[in-house]
Amino acid sequence: MAGMVAANRAAELGQRPLVLEKGADERYACNSRYSGGALHICMRDIQDEAETLIDTILAVTDGAASKKLAQALVTDAPRTYGWLKSSGIRFVRVPAINQNYILAPVRPNRAGLHWFGRGGDVLLRTLEARLIGLGGRVVRAARATELIMNGSACKGVVADVAGITKTFHAKAVLLADGGYQNAPDLLRQHVSPRPELIKQRNASTGTGDGARMARAVGAQLVGMNNGFYGHILCRDVFENDRLWPFPLLDYVAASGIVVDGSGNRFADEGQGGIYVANNIAKLSDPLSSVVIFDEAIWQGAGRYRAIPPNPHLVLAGGTVTYHPSMSGLAVELGLSEPNLQRTVNQYNAAVAAGNPRDLNPSRTATMYKACPIERPPFYAVRVCAGITYTMGGIATDENGRVLRDDSSPISGLFAAGATTGGLEGGPRYGYVGGLMKSAVFGLRVAEYVGKAFSREFQ
Repeated sequence: MAGMVAANRAAELGQRPLVLEKGADERYACNSRYSGGALHICMRDIQDEAETLIDTILAVTDGAASKKLAQALVTDAPRTYGWLKSSGIRFVRVPAINQNYILAPVRPNRAGLHWFGRGGDVLLRTLEARLIGLGGRVVRAARATELIMNGSACKGVVADVAGITKTFHAKAVLLADGGYQNAPDLLRQHVSPRPELIKQRNASTGTGDGARMARAVGAQLVGMNNGFYGHILCRDVFENDRLWPFPLLDYVAASGIVVDGSGNRFADEGQGGIYVANNIAKLSDPLSSVVIFDEAIWQGAGRYRAIPPNPHLVLAGGTVTYHPSMSGLAVELGLSEPNLQRTVNQYNAAVAAGNPRDLNPSRTATMYKACPIERPPFYAVRVCAGITYTMGGIATDENGRVLRDDSSPISGLFAAGATTGGLEGGPRYGYVGGLMKSAVFGLRVAEYVGKAFSREFQ
């Protein structure tokens, strides 16, 4: 999305953009196509008061976000939405998930991956056709491998195009390859000791090429340990593609507890699914975690939001284990019966006393209510972390200029979207919004470059 927005806007401004797309098919896989299509800022309306949105970004990231990047995002989000509409992109409001700007047509309300002909797919096909109409070009099966530098300025890229090495010279280069969620070496270094045990809840195209190329020419990488945007999925997802990217176990986990292979809690469930998913990924065995809940939670949080696990998880073939007693559930799961019973008893006692924060680890209840686990039957779902995109990456300024370690810009080199860092993450893995971030900074880069062509790059 970042690349296509930038290319379209650049073409409008009289430039001659060329998009190098790694995918070979006309409808190449990418996260923008797979997304739910919601344009938001921290799940809030993009038209909300600017200072409120900036404060929200800084709060959810615990100050890890750059205030300048936050300001740029918030300021240009409404304008970017208007530009997308004027470019032929349609939106609808979906009250069920409290979102006012969803790419149309919306995905169907059922489990699994259904992107063909839906919002993200239509957006990219519309922008590509528009780009070509404006005189731009798209080259597919093109994987950029190296940046061309002339002194301290970037002047193009070298790419493998269908097995042939080609050189593309340019006045400016925008990196928009979507993150490093499919780079096992980088994931092992920054996200999880066992990246192969994390479910790729994405298009499997983000291999960190942009970050590697940028770093090779002196770019600064920021927030690489800030984790990822993702969710809690049923562990059966590794054998059953109907179980991703939906349904999620986030709300069930946030109402009950999540335990490891020893039957012990290991994360603050009250921080939400993204936080818990990141903590699952950090376990020595990311497939050992289990969500524990009861009938009341299953009938409450289990039916919350669109495509809830009750009943979609079961309908899609996911395994839900239940038993009239907690000890029996432990036996069914192969967990330590004394440990699980003690964990649940301690949790229930803390909830009853109104002090779940006293648990270890602490359990907050400001975002999600801590519900007791006391109404049989008792349920369990073996879960895993599902990664959508990484939150760290290339350091940029508010115009998308790539920055060196000393924070000076690299002339002619830009980055936008999930390949960048500095706007999301922090200790609680604060999520700001991938599509909105991509669209806004894609637009800003194109407009900065358009102005910069009339003078020397600064």
